[in-house]
Amino acid sequence: MSRNIAAGNWKMNKSIQEGVSFMDSFLSNDFPEDVNVILGVPSVSIFALSQQIKKSGKSINIAAQNCHQNTSGAFTGELSPSMIKGAGADYVILGHSERRAYFGESDDLILEKSKAALAEGLKVIFCCGEPLEVRKEMTHIEYVTNQINQSILKLNESDMQNIIIAYEPIWAIGTGETASSQQAQEMHAEIRNVIATEYGENIAAKTSILYGGSVKPANAKELFSQPDVDGGLVGGASLDAGSFAEIVFSF
Repeated sequence: MSRNIAAGNWKMNKSIQEGVSFMDSFLSNDFPEDVNVILGVPSVSIFALSQQIKKSGKSINIAAQNCHQNTSGAFTGELSPSMIKGAGADYVILGHSERRAYFGESDDLILEKSKAALAEGLKVIFCCGEPLEVRKEMTHIEYVTNQINQSILKLNESDMQNIIIAYEPIWAIGTGETASSQQAQEMHAEIRNVIATEYGENIAAKTSILYGGSVKPANAKELFSQPDVDGGLVGGASLDAGSFAEIVFSF
């Protein structure tokens, strides 16, 4: 079965010092062994926080929020997968709706980045999801499955086993709106069916599919109780150590 995952995405928030302070509080918890806790932090904080976690002896993972598709070169301001891995991250978040919207990232580019990250031993949290107008037109399933078909479904079977999928309805990110648990389950089941068709039931069952639209302590338990919702990619609520800890304990 797929593993339960509580992943946080700090986005462009928290200085290194603020991140260390967060970790001091967060690491005081003894989390369930069957929940994989991942924190997507700003790249400047990866090394410091990964060292802090290592010293604590806790099994919490760090994710970068983006990477470049090349291993090196004249790409001012960018970070290669090997740099991210070397700094202490084990995961990278790719295809987030904000990267797609603000930086024009296409399915082809996200596939290139995914291949580069996987080649360096990073696991990928691949994001997909529809805007409000698509949901209103009731073409959301087609929209999301097309995002998957045009990107990660082009990976080989071995690489696919290092992919986590995060479904993030764009209309529910940072708005306070949340898809109902039934809406989330419907989309997650469709995503799992797409994976099963391409790679077989075994890989589909092992693939973690996270919900990423305004997850908070008040709704996490109900969302995570759905059979195809394996956890959450948490934005705002992951910035507070207490709130994010509550979400981790919601499984």
